[in-house]
Amino acid sequence: MEKMIFYFGHIPSWQRSLILVGGLLVFWILEGIIPLIRLPYRKIRHAGLNLFFTLTTVLINFGFAGLIVFSSHYCSVHKLGLLYLFPLPMWLFALAGILLLDFIGAWLIHWIEHQVRWMWRFHLIHHTDTWVDATTANRHHPVESVFRAVFTLLAVLVSGAPLWLVFLYQSLSVLFAQFNHANIVLPGWLDRILGRVIVTPDMHKVHHHYIQPLTDTNYGNIFSWWDRLFRTYATVKDTRSLRYGIDSCMKETENSRVGRLLKIPFLHYRPPAGAKFNNPDA
Repeated sequence: MEKMIFYFGHIPSWQRSLILVGGLLVFWILEGIIPLIRLPYRKIRHAGLNLFFTLTTVLINFGFAGLIVFSSHYCSVHKLGLLYLFPLPMWLFALAGILLLDFIGAWLIHWIEHQVRWMWRFHLIHHTDTWVDATTANRHHPVESVFRAVFTLLAVLVSGAPLWLVFLYQSLSVLFAQFNHANIVLPGWLDRILGRVIVTPDMHKVHHHYIQPLTDTNYGNIFSWWDRLFRTYATVKDTRSLRYGIDSCMKETENSRVGRLLKIPFLHYRPPAGAKFNNPDA
């Protein structure tokens, strides 16, 4: 077990990239075999739009890579961070590290983006997707990608995670994001069992409902515990009844063009119905 954890944290970057691309292809295939709903959209065109934002995310992350590598190496060499408070076996060290990285680098920043209006302006580009599938996972405005990279760096500094653990977490994070955004349906019993620990597609689809308050629930990426712990967990009887998007940007001319999506955070703000940010001039 420990050797397996250590190995997956040390695989070369090209192999990690291959795993991530392979994961996207697998979920694309599954979307055709076991779809939650039949989405009436042009799948290739939709993927092209979202892959543009995937590329900008990759470039932003590359820009932060040096800081993350340096911070991780410095903390692990000097035993700085919460992971070094007590001696832990390898499996528990890895689990605790992934929990901390997932909480700070994914759940916390996601929750903050829904609470802080100027950050929400950038995050809502992710919510403008009216056809949620595996490619939606990395549909983030470049400025939001900066937010997330900063919080990943913060998570490394707080946890003291060594580089192999950071690489393992990042690989898992992207795969889970693809999984819980994928337009697939799991057997009810399996979804209930998995949902006790991890974020399932049924759980995360609730977050992509086009109107609040459901939009402000189920922020998790890997572990479902955070939403249960902080009382941001929500369910619906039938996820097929959900409508994706954000009600202030439901027109195709606003949610399906790269140029428009890049400009939205800087345009006149139109609050979603029921939004906590209900003053467009604030």
